[in-house]
Amino acid sequence: MRSRSYDPSVVTARPPRRVVETVPAESGLVVEEASTGWCGAVVECDRARVSLEDRHGRVRVFPLEPGAFLLEGVPVTLVRPAATPPAGPTRTASGSVAVHGLRAQVARASRIWVEGTHDAELVERVWGHDLRVEGVVVEPLDGVDDLAAAVRAFGPGPSRRLGVLVDHLVAGSKESRIVAAVDSPHVLVTGHPYVDVWQAVKPAAVGIAAWPVVPKGTPWKEGVCAALGWGQTWEGWKRVLAGVDSYADLEVPVLRSVEMLIDFVTEAG
Repeated sequence: MRSRSYDPSVVTARPPRRVVETVPAESGLVVEEASTGWCGAVVECDRARVSLEDRHGRVRVFPLEPGAFLLEGVPVTLVRPAATPPAGPTRTASGSVAVHGLRAQVARASRIWVEGTHDAELVERVWGHDLRVEGVVVEPLDGVDDLAAAVRAFGPGPSRRLGVLVDHLVAGSKESRIVAAVDSPHVLVTGHPYVDVWQAVKPAAVGIAAWPVVPKGTPWKEGVCAALGWGQTWEGWKRVLAGVDSYADLEVPVLRSVEMLIDFVTEAG
């Protein structure tokens, strides 16, 4: 038996349940523990407890219970902050283990020579970190036509090694004959089969299907830029270098050659 009649159109509802926000207990966050009124800044937090330091330098530890703290007067649930990932990459562009907090190293007497500034910039792009760790300087040459004389002037020795990276080092080439004139156990010459170091960059890295075939008699860089609409050679080089993020963007022959040179000049004499 009902004591009173109700209009069926009237619906009663409970008040909405308050959602308590979850807040990471970052160091320095100021909160109040609701039950005790203790107010302080977070100085430490683990999975179950948080330590709060008040303005007098006193520290109290509280359990991380749901809604147990007030942040600007609003109940919150404190949680342990997410772990901060290590700063910087764990691998370098060359794929080696990164060394963080490195101080400048005194340069070795040993050197690595490359044919020109583009070669030097490409090596720096991929192996720069490794070379600074080892204290190895890369120096660009203006070609290798006088390589034998330059090597004699350098005066290589057991503690003064020299590595040389040569473009277009293939059997029967002018470069192969030049390299044959260098004869020293303290000098290692390696190279790659590409006409220019640009070709050592994978085409996909610079957004093309393949490097253009440049007619004989046409300077290779100028021919490539003309075929691809890249403007002047300096503009083309900017595109090529910008496409290289790591060793994965380079062809295997140049990777192998540079790694051999770095190993050679950093070995004990």
